[in-house]
Amino acid sequence: MHKNTSKKGFTLVEIMIVVVIIGLLAAMAIPAFQRVRQNSRISAMDNDARQLAAAAQQYMLENNVTSVSVAYTATTGVVGAPLSDYVKQLGTGYTTMSGTITVDGTFGFGHPQSGLGAVRSYNAEGQKQN
Repeated sequence: MHKNTSKKGFTLVEIMIVVVIIGLLAAMAIPAFQRVRQNSRISAMDNDARQLAAAAQQYMLENNVTSVSVAYTATTGVVGAPLSDYVKQLGTGYTTMSGTITVDGTFGFGHPQSGLGAVRSYNAEGQKQN
């Protein structure tokens, strides 16, 4: 009597090929994901700069002054007085932020996850400076 044996399953070579393909896909996807995260952080930082500049401009217009001090808490992102009436919160973790924004000056801040390696400078309207 001959026994019918079924040989179902994958060979070691087939499994190794699948593992190599998954590794190649991961090697391509991880750097792309990191670039997307970095660009997202930079965009958020630029947007926060525009919000902060708009709040400062509004404050200076309403109070007929040419500069305003900025109080910012990095751990919570809360903006303190006098700009707290115009913008409540920004992103968290910004490392450096100028203490004062003037009508014709620049201000700057950076974030360790932005990948820029330095503080980015913005004009009084919140546009990035080269």
